[in-house]
Amino acid sequence: MAKAPVLTPRADDFPRWYQDLVGKAELADNGPVRGTMVIRPYGYGLWERMQQEMDARIKAAGASNAYFPLFIPQSYLTKEAEHVEGFAPELAVVTHGGGKELEEPVVVRPTSETIVNDYFSKWVQSYRDLPLLINQWANVVRWELRPRVFLRTTEFLWQEGHTAHATYEDARDYAAHIHRAVYGDFMENILAMDVVPGRKTARERFAGAVNTLTLEGMMGDGKALQLATSHELGQNFAKAFHTRYLSKDGTQEHVWQTSWGSTTRMVGALVMMHGDDDGLRVPPRLAAVQAVVVAVKDDGAVLTEVRAIGERLKAAGVRVHVDDRTDTPFGRRAVDWELKGVPVRIEVGPRDLAHGSAVLVRRIAGTKEPAEIAALPEILPKVLADDQALLLAQSRERRERRTADVSTVAEAVEAAGSGWARIPWSALGPDGEARLAEQGVTVRCLVAADGSVPERDDQPGNVAVVARAY
Repeated sequence: MAKAPVLTPRADDFPRWYQDLVGKAELADNGPVRGTMVIRPYGYGLWERMQQEMDARIKAAGASNAYFPLFIPQSYLTKEAEHVEGFAPELAVVTHGGGKELEEPVVVRPTSETIVNDYFSKWVQSYRDLPLLINQWANVVRWELRPRVFLRTTEFLWQEGHTAHATYEDARDYAAHIHRAVYGDFMENILAMDVVPGRKTARERFAGAVNTLTLEGMMGDGKALQLATSHELGQNFAKAFHTRYLSKDGTQEHVWQTSWGSTTRMVGALVMMHGDDDGLRVPPRLAAVQAVVVAVKDDGAVLTEVRAIGERLKAAGVRVHVDDRTDTPFGRRAVDWELKGVPVRIEVGPRDLAHGSAVLVRRIAGTKEPAEIAALPEILPKVLADDQALLLAQSRERRERRTADVSTVAEAVEAAGSGWARIPWSALGPDGEARLAEQGVTVRCLVAADGSVPERDDQPGNVAVVARAY
């Protein structure tokens, strides 16, 4: 009798497959309040690795980490009309504390532009204080009506950057740098995710921004997911909060600002972009455990050897874990490591040891072959590099294969049933975008004719990338 699958097949029910995998790979559980989640150690380990990689890139871009309060006076949000209007339906508002009604309600942080500006207005006095480049790692709350673990939760973890600049050009260029050199580099080179960098339309722009840059990824079911955004805020918040500086010419000027963020949604994206019917597939550069050395049986010589292999691989720079839990059946352990998506599994049993070999199981390439134990420290780095590249190539091939070039709204809606569509913005425009929205399809971003990020919505040759999205 055929063995029953551990997960619901993706082709049968993609959402159910996703929920199965998040639970069985021990990434997260639903929290006690609707829309919240408990991130389990393995899932949090993925987020920690993401944090480390992004934090290094953020600091290389000149930003420093800080922390701002979770509670924001409600009056702060009302100072920038478009901002409060955009977030009003998602706000969680505290009206009582310490057993008494508060004199002014406070909002649980949905994003920090308002409170950051209140302090920027105190910290910025002169052109010498600019640029001011701040980032914070924090949690935020946006009341979610249709929650899904990691993808859309009422509370989630993120980083949010906030900067102030002396000129429009400096702010514009910094937002673009974050978009490209922090998010784009991280997603392509660490997460092995093919992403489309582009510009949001006015309809999809962040509330209070004058321009939003985005990175969009295609998930395994052909839907889009917004992975990170970088916003040019112009002087909207600066004028609302009187964030000004004394210029070299001795005049008072409002600063130009940016904000940018990425969230634990990327863990969900990792599942949906790279996962298969056997579980996760974690990119080697991201994986906290790049290789697991598994003792097949409770044999003294085998246990000694797997521990020695672990030490030699660690010395070779491989992030390795030794699984010597021989009181747990080997088959169960193998399935668990498949589910968790560890890139390489090295299996050693008495017969393997007698021949000086091990079985090398590559999760991403899907291969299983013998390898000399003595050669493992030399083999593993190349295998991991090859599989990192393979995962990115598979991601890119899927997007290209499932993206159709169309010329009408009807064709775009049809294409969005199984993937993405590209349509000239001149043939779509805001009216066509509204018609797409009625069908549950959105313009994910605008790209220039050569695939670069356009400088304007109405730039000649712009193409709209449209899809159904999470």
